[in-house]
Amino acid sequence: MNPPSNGVREFPVDAQKLVSAPLTETRPMYWSVRRELWENRSVYLAPLIVTAVVLFASLINTSINVNRMRKLPAIERPSLHSALARPFDMAPAPIMFATLLVGLFYSLDALYGERRDRSILFWKSLPVSDRTVVLSKALIPLVVLPLIALALSVVTQVILLWLGTLVLVTSGMSPAALWSEVHFFQGLLIMPYGLFAHILWFAPIYCWLLLISSWARRAPVLWALLPLLAISALEKIAFGTMHFMSVLTYRMSGAMTEAFAFTGTSKSDGNVDRLSQLDPIRFLSAPGLWVGLACAAAFLAAAIRLRRNREPI
Repeated sequence: MNPPSNGVREFPVDAQKLVSAPLTETRPMYWSVRRELWENRSVYLAPLIVTAVVLFASLINTSINVNRMRKLPAIERPSLHSALARPFDMAPAPIMFATLLVGLFYSLDALYGERRDRSILFWKSLPVSDRTVVLSKALIPLVVLPLIALALSVVTQVILLWLGTLVLVTSGMSPAALWSEVHFFQGLLIMPYGLFAHILWFAPIYCWLLLISSWARRAPVLWALLPLLAISALEKIAFGTMHFMSVLTYRMSGAMTEAFAFTGTSKSDGNVDRLSQLDPIRFLSAPGLWVGLACAAAFLAAAIRLRRNREPI
């Protein structure tokens, strides 16, 4: 005969230990970042799709250039050697640009989306602070996406170098020309530096979008852009100047001009292919960098405070 139930559900010993475990064992920040990746698959799917497109287009370009080289006399082939390396040098650009766009759209929807679908009620019921939630969302565009872009860029260049070598060998030509034009190990230093510079420089942009995402009740895109455009228009009408628009333009393009030294032809084409073009001292001493980081910290603090008092839309 079974003993009478008292209406209280008994948990297994392991479950009781899990419930009574201290919060520090659950690593809130780590699991909050993982939750963002689970809920926003575009964070890694979009760069992967762009990488696949880049690989496919680069392979076609390499095959076309190899066929052109086969039709030329041996003495004229060196003129196309730089064309073989061009897809290799240009491959990281669309991947990094894609992660930049993903980061912008993600930041704009990160805190607005949880209020729109009312999931904020569930997440607020968990023992995770608003500061942890907002900072975990800020880590996606500031840390996770740049790491994804760097990893995909390196893998893409390795694959392109291997495919280019394979195409040349199967076509009866030496891959030495390709390897002489490609500066793979030099790029392993330039790409992380460039990514680090852009992360720090764009930090106030991402944090501004997070602030708007935590505040706006409708159309966060308009609220993110209209105040900036309104200030620019007001300044132009009232004073006939465009200083505020110049500040915005500087924030969008200043990472390249402050972090790299462009001279001669590199200044006209904006190409970074030498370690001598890296200028970390000037970048770290730029007032625009530290003013931007201070603004980013203020935007994040405001976003944390707003989320604490926000309810579902």
